[in-house]
Amino acid sequence: QVQLVESGGGLVQAGGSLRLSCAASGRTFSNYAMGWFRQAPGKEREFVARISWSGGSTYYADSVKDRFTISRDNAKNTVYLQMNSLKPEDTAVYSCAQDRFYMRDRVVITTYEYNYWGQGTQVTVSS
Repeated sequence: QVQLVESGGGLVQAGGSLRLSCAASGRTFSNYAMGWFRQAPGKEREFVARISWSGGSTYYADSVKDRFTISRDNAKNTVYLQMNSLKPEDTAVYSCAQDRFYMRDRVVITTYEYNYWGQGTQVTVSS
């Protein structure tokens, strides 16, 4: 059974930074791409960023490109999301998720393509 546990959320002023972490256990972490998603109140969950199983490639939603950076440490079974220049519209619950398929290189951004999810961590950006 895969477990994903996020940490690092909190309250920050606009323009500030936060670093989210997601610790994984249960199957070989380095064999699966990872993603970050977010859900704001009253809105659907949306894709934020994805990193390949090797860490060699990344992909971002346009809304966070050049502000957020996804990375992973396969030795620590952890994926990170560094968030800079935060805006009030970044306020949401952020969740990490693991790709449904082993060593998939194709970029996928729909929630269906990820079959394990963390419980989420709240990020609140004040204006």
